[in-house]
Amino acid sequence: MTEQPDRNSNRPASSARSGHSWWIAIVAGLIVACIVVASILPRMTARAKLKSETEELAQPTVAVVRPKNSAPAHELVLPANVQAYRDAPIYARTNGYLKKWYVDLGARVKTGQLLAEIDTPEVNQQLQQARADLATAQANLHLAEITTERYQGLLQTDSVSKQEADNAAGDFAAKKATVDSAQFNVKRLQELQSFQKIYAPFDGTISARNTDIGALIDSGASGGTRTELFHIVSSGKLRVYVNVPEEYSRVTKPGLKTDLVLAEFPGRRFPGTLVRTADAIDPRTRTLLVEIEVNNPTKELFSGSYAEVHMKLPGAVSSFTLPVNTLLFRSEGLRVATVNPDKKVSLLPITIGHDYGTEVEVVAGLKGGETVVLNPPDSLIEGQVVRIASSAVAGE
Repeated sequence: MTEQPDRNSNRPASSARSGHSWWIAIVAGLIVACIVVASILPRMTARAKLKSETEELAQPTVAVVRPKNSAPAHELVLPANVQAYRDAPIYARTNGYLKKWYVDLGARVKTGQLLAEIDTPEVNQQLQQARADLATAQANLHLAEITTERYQGLLQTDSVSKQEADNAAGDFAAKKATVDSAQFNVKRLQELQSFQKIYAPFDGTISARNTDIGALIDSGASGGTRTELFHIVSSGKLRVYVNVPEEYSRVTKPGLKTDLVLAEFPGRRFPGTLVRTADAIDPRTRTLLVEIEVNNPTKELFSGSYAEVHMKLPGAVSSFTLPVNTLLFRSEGLRVATVNPDKKVSLLPITIGHDYGTEVEVVAGLKGGETVVLNPPDSLIEGQVVRIASSAVAGE
C-alpha cells in the first residue's frame, strides 16, 4: 500500500508564518509612529518656543530704580506768594468826569487824604431839582396843616361835617409823607455829591492810577462797567500764603517760626511767623493753606513777589527721593509704577513734598524697598507683566 501524507503536518509551519507577519506589522507601525513623532515633535517644540518668545517679547522691558532715603526734614522749603497786608482797588461811587487827581503811581498816602475829584453835573442838577421838590412839598404841607386846624375848629361848632374834617386830616398826613420822601431824596443826592471827592481808606502806597483828567467815570450803578481809579496797598506788613503738603499739616501750627527767601536778596532771610491756617485740606491739591506774617517796615519787600518759605518743623519727618521721570500723572492722581517679585506692575499713589528739579521728595506712599520703574510708558497698567533690564538697578 502506498502511504498517504499527513494533512496536519503543514499546520505548525502556517502558524509560524502568520505570527511572523504580525510582528512585521507591529514593527512597521512602530517605525511609522516614530517617524511621525520625530517629524511632529520638533514642530510642536518650535511652536511652543516661538509662542514663549513672542509672549516674552510682548512684555515691555523697563529700567528700575530704588527710592533713596532722605535726611529727616527739620526744615521744609515751599514756594509762596507775597501779598500786602491791605490791598484795595479804589472805585467811584458816582458818575461824572474826573476833574483832578492829586496822587500818582508810587505816592505814599495817609488815611483820609484826598486822591481825586469828580465833576458830577447831572447829580448837581438832580440835587437842585430835589431841593425844589422839597420846598414845594413843604409849602403844600404848611397849607394842609392850616386847613386841618381850621376844619377841626369848625367841627366843634358843627360848621363842617366830620367827613370833611377827616379828609383834611388825611390830606395833611399825605403831604407830610411827601415831605419826608423829598427830604430823603435830597439827602441821598447830597451823599452822592459828597462822593465827588475820593479819599484814601488807609495808609499805603498807590500801586496804580488808571484814570486821568476828563475821563468818564462810571460807578456801575446803572449796569455799566465800573472804573477802577486807583489801587492802594499797605506793605508795612506782608501776608505770605503757602500750600503745605498734607503730610506736614499736623506739625504746621500757628506760632511756627519761618524765614522768607527771595532771589533778589541773595544770602538774606526775612523772619516771619505762621499766624493762621485754613484748618482744612484742599481736596484738589491735598495741601493745607497757611498764612505767614512778615514785618516790612522799610518797604523793601514788594507785594506780589515770588518767594521761598523755609519752615522750621518741630519734629523730624522721614521721606524718600525719586527721579522726576518715575512719576505717572493719571486722572486718579499722582502714581509711581513698582515691579513686584513676580514681575507684575503695581501703581502706587504717592504724595510729593519738595521739588528739587531732577528729583522729588516723596513724603507718603513708599516704604523704601520698592523697585520703581524709570520712564514708565503711559500704557502701563496695574498687574501687567514686565521684564527688568539686565543692567544693575539704579540707586543701589
